[in-house]
Amino acid sequence: MSASLPQEEANESQARCEPPPPQGALARTFSALRYREFRLLWIGAFLSTTGTWMQTLAQGWVVLNMTNSPLLLGVDAFLSTGPMLIFSLFGGVVADRLERRKIMLASQYLQMTFAFVLAALIWSKRVKVWHIFLLSFLTGSAQSFSGPAYISLLPLLVKREDVPNAIAMNSMQFNLARVIGPILAGIALSTWGAAVCFGLNGVSFIAVIVALMLIQTPMINARNADSSILDEMKAGFHFVFSRKTLLVLTFLAFAGTFLGMPIVTFLPVVAKSIFGLQARGYAWMMTTYGLGSVTGALIIAATSHAAKKGKIALELQLAFACLLTGFAFSRSLPLSLVISFFAGMCIVGVISLYSSLVQLATSDSMRGRVMSIFMLAFRGGMPLGNLLAGYVAQRWSITAALAMNGILLAIVAVVFIARRTRFDENLAPAA
Repeated sequence: MSASLPQEEANESQARCEPPPPQGALARTFSALRYREFRLLWIGAFLSTTGTWMQTLAQGWVVLNMTNSPLLLGVDAFLSTGPMLIFSLFGGVVADRLERRKIMLASQYLQMTFAFVLAALIWSKRVKVWHIFLLSFLTGSAQSFSGPAYISLLPLLVKREDVPNAIAMNSMQFNLARVIGPILAGIALSTWGAAVCFGLNGVSFIAVIVALMLIQTPMINARNADSSILDEMKAGFHFVFSRKTLLVLTFLAFAGTFLGMPIVTFLPVVAKSIFGLQARGYAWMMTTYGLGSVTGALIIAATSHAAKKGKIALELQLAFACLLTGFAFSRSLPLSLVISFFAGMCIVGVISLYSSLVQLATSDSMRGRVMSIFMLAFRGGMPLGNLLAGYVAQRWSITAALAMNGILLAIVAVVFIARRTRFDENLAPAA
């Protein structure tokens, strides 16, 4: 570890149990799993995220069938991710003030409760669209506090040189759950109904709760007790705006999710209106996208120690934009499945690489706030993009919405590639 790192990072590195260096390509691909705490959290998060994807698929299908409106489907997606725009900055300050593990535990209990409430409403046939909207907002609010705590906790569980691998492995568990979750949801949805999907999601939170209870996290330096939440929030913005690399990465993350994520949100519309598929067919479309994402995460994990991560990320973002445009115009189901596979592979690479670069440029004492700003852009782009894409799809067509987004995202990527933007220099975190 570099001697220029802040003392708190050196202390936490000495405090954690350091396993021997990985030997061989396979060991390097999964190097972050050598650490007990990271491994426990990875398993718990994977099981919980599998349940979340079951609910995501079922919820999109329920809303679309209740309303037959792409716009309201976009509204539901906005309400589930929109709270990130409101609360994530506060969540970042809280993550730097309190023990991040406890913040995550409180959030998991709340999200588990909301899933069980929605399952009961659907099971009793009393559910209304506004019930789903309200619970989406409450769940998103809980996630907006646990998100900065979770993403800023990961680098504390591994050595600095394994942080990019930890980010990639986290992407892999998320997208592996995206593969398994829709398959299970497709079976459960067509066999027992949506209530079972929501109920199983509630049960899945037990896994991550148990993992959080078992792990031990290193201490970091105490914050100034006299500083206010607003002062600490300002310090986070000053840190980001004083570093061009962080500022550009934050913008690119926003552009990527604002223009790219509607491909996932509006898969039910593509499946139903273009290809005439039912719930199980939609589940297979989501699964194909997830398989591509898992493949992309594995590739990024295997190459996590490679140089020029920023250049690779921009090239992957351009490739994703081209695939998104092709997906919009495709009327062949096999071709659309192939495109969705490679689109998933590209976008997870973009997300993992951008997130790794931000983590490496940030100190532990600022990580909660910096990551909350990054997540505000990254996660905040989703609801805004879903609203715009939903409006365009309702006003014109889903083809127009996705094609417009693909073209605009390609322009953004080309501009930064043409400018030869570099992100990999001066990544030592400032104190």
